[in-house]
Amino acid sequence: MKKTALVTGAARGIGLETTKLLIEQGWQVAMVDRDGDALFEAATDLDEGHAFLHDVSLPDQVAEMIQSVGDKLGRIDAVVNNAGVADFGPIEETDFARWRRVMATNLDGVFLVSQAAIPALRETRGALVNIASISGLRASTLRVAYGTSKAAVIQLTKQQAAELGEYGIRANCVCPGPVRTKLAMAVHTPEIIAAYHDAIPLNRYGSEREIAEVIAFLCSDKASYVTGQVIASDGGFESTGVGLPALR
Repeated sequence: MKKTALVTGAARGIGLETTKLLIEQGWQVAMVDRDGDALFEAATDLDEGHAFLHDVSLPDQVAEMIQSVGDKLGRIDAVVNNAGVADFGPIEETDFARWRRVMATNLDGVFLVSQAAIPALRETRGALVNIASISGLRASTLRVAYGTSKAAVIQLTKQQAAELGEYGIRANCVCPGPVRTKLAMAVHTPEIIAAYHDAIPLNRYGSEREIAEVIAFLCSDKASYVTGQVIASDGGFESTGVGLPALR
């Protein structure tokens, strides 16, 4: 039986690219998203991509999702908690409803999906890969909810590694830096793009494929002794801190 990965937020972006790469590597993938139109369109051309329409922020839907994936695909060898929302704004303009909307998907969803998947992952001695962000490692303006949610995902990953290791379950976290997604390119001005290029040692944005390669490695047996790790796939952005680009 083929290994099965469950990927949340699989309808687009890093989630979809990870799905495609895992399929190339011989996996079957449970593609989870709450955007039905985008999800089913994305799954149409993928023979080993199986669509599951669920909202990971809702406990009842998460329980139903895990049951449905197990019934249809037979096993779960890896869970990629990629679903997330990006909502940026000043602290003073972030009301509690906005705060909770970010936390519900970015943090609660990771906790709920991971917890629900533990029985299946115990059977396969599988892997959890949580997708945080460079914004969880370094603070910047306008990201009070987003950055805090991603920092919490990093800590949650370490808690999972510490507690689930006895079952053979590995838990690791990937923190993407600026990635050349359609959304980013639509909202980043030429000035923002130039500033990122100046601040990143590799002088460019990453690609969705480059992030997917790290995720797929952590899902695989090649990472069989890797757990509790936080890997920034960011072109060196985090390592430069707040140093002036011209002096790095």
